[in-house]
Amino acid sequence: MQDDQAELEEFGKRWAEAEQARDLTVLDALAHKDFMLVGPLGFVIDKTQWLDRYRSGDLVTSSLQWRDTEARVFGNCAVVGGIHDQEAAYRGRPNSGQFRATHILVREDGTWRLVGMHLSPIAAPPGPPQQGA
Repeated sequence: MQDDQAELEEFGKRWAEAEQARDLTVLDALAHKDFMLVGPLGFVIDKTQWLDRYRSGDLVTSSLQWRDTEARVFGNCAVVGGIHDQEAAYRGRPNSGQFRATHILVREDGTWRLVGMHLSPIAAPPGPPQQGA
């Protein structure tokens, strides 16, 4: 279990560094062929579309921190939750933000692969209902 935690922490560091560096070779190797991302506004992209954002130059990530992570391992599947803090621009427009993120990984042939990512804006939970409203 400790080995899994260390491996997943190292995986997260490699992923964040590769996103910042626009390293398509590393990102391609880290992501499963059936990778899917659900973005913070609800859009869904597959692995090819995810990589194409960098390939085309549409996405520029100047800073990315993957922090405050907590991993849970279920055999050959892991769910890692954390904070995804980025400074980025998409097609020249600011695309920065701080998101609560969930990464889903599978282990195949002893290697972790990112199969899913879901990003959500961080907001305070709703307060109690107001009387008379």
